[in-house]
Amino acid sequence: MLFSKHVGIDLGTANTLIYVKGEGVVLDEPSVVAIEADTKRCLAVGTEAKAMLGRTPGRVQAIRPLKDGVIADFEVTEVMLDYFIRKLKLKGMFARPTILICCPSNITSVERNAIRDAAYRSGAKRVYIEEEPKVAAIGAGLDISKPTGNMVLDIGGGTTDVAILSLGDIVTSTSLKIAGDKLDRDIIKYIKDNYKLLIGERMSEDVKKDIGTAWHGSRTDSMEISGRDLVTGLPHSITLTSDETELAMHESLMDIVRACRSVLEQTPPELSADIITRGIVLTGGGALLHGIDQLLMNELGVPVYVAENALRCVVEGTGIMLENLTHIK
Repeated sequence: MLFSKHVGIDLGTANTLIYVKGEGVVLDEPSVVAIEADTKRCLAVGTEAKAMLGRTPGRVQAIRPLKDGVIADFEVTEVMLDYFIRKLKLKGMFARPTILICCPSNITSVERNAIRDAAYRSGAKRVYIEEEPKVAAIGAGLDISKPTGNMVLDIGGGTTDVAILSLGDIVTSTSLKIAGDKLDRDIIKYIKDNYKLLIGERMSEDVKKDIGTAWHGSRTDSMEISGRDLVTGLPHSITLTSDETELAMHESLMDIVRACRSVLEQTPPELSADIITRGIVLTGGGALLHGIDQLLMNELGVPVYVAENALRCVVEGTGIMLENLTHIK
């Protein structure tokens, strides 16, 4: 391999996706690393490590190195990136990859540099950093190069990004640390407060995916969940309904609605007119939450569409940008 590869990375709080120019999306694995506590030796990365979350013996730790869309544990992030790059054989003896990596829209320059450093240390020759909502819009098939307003709501694992784009760049945007992980924690808290039952993160994520809804009364599913009874300390099961998940997540979902509202309030009137006709495009894993489009439509009075490839918009957007690297400064 003499030619260096062009690689796009969506380094997410929940999942890491990697796109290689000419090959498409080559990796989609959870952002989890299992390490040995004493020696800090890496035992497993990705899917294998996620299966260990909440189930490890004392000497093994399953770590999620990214928190709220930014690097919380620098060393472990580096181990993870290095592992994925080696696994995909993206680094040759003489050729190092050019990497385009995404970050939330309003992170600090220190956090941005941490992401850049992690990419360089895992063997990149050049690193480009782009803002997630912009890349998500491109991946969702929006033409953001024209002077019309496009609005994107990207709900990931750790952060939610709201942005209005026009002429190839972000006009107004905001980023909040309320997203998929926060919704999982809301469900854990609701069950703990109302049923005195403690459940794990993986169980609450299953609840959200299987019966969760953002719009009251739109689903009539229920599910049996098991955990530890806080009163007796013994294993116990209860049945949870869809409407209860809406109650659990309501406050956080309203925070997302308020963020959209504040971005719309700061938007120039010409672009606001475009958004009334073109609507809001939802991307990211959170876009798949049942009823979230209805909730936003009802609260904001604007049409809302879920992108077809919601989970992969960002990484597919990096792919499109890699084809046009000359346009990126």
